[in-house]
Amino acid sequence: MDKMKSWLDKKQRDYRPTSSLGKAVNYALGQWSDMMMYLSHGKLEITTNFVENAIRPFALGRKNWLFSTSVAGAKSSANIYSLIETAKANNLDPYRYIKMILENIPLAETVDDFEALLPWNIKLTD
Repeated sequence: MDKMKSWLDKKQRDYRPTSSLGKAVNYALGQWSDMMMYLSHGKLEITTNFVENAIRPFALGRKNWLFSTSVAGAKSSANIYSLIETAKANNLDPYRYIKMILENIPLAETVDDFEALLPWNIKLTD
């Protein structure tokens, strides 16, 4: 990496900043500290795909909410999306989780009863 950094420093002097290669060299040098951080921590992911895939349903939902005909409808959609994505994040099948909630929420009376229905407190069995 030291040799690469030296090479980039030399190329930065050799190429105009507005040229394609000059832009590439400047970009690489601009990312250098992040690259070194990545290389010094073996558990860091080099890609953000996991995060992007996790937030994609919210981005899609956000686009869908633009077409809600009322504020209450948009809030309801947001609540359902949040519940489904939280179920997925807790390794629950969303369909089975929502079905279980609809069957059990009428029986809940106390705060503890409702908290027991939260996705992170559930173990769905077959």
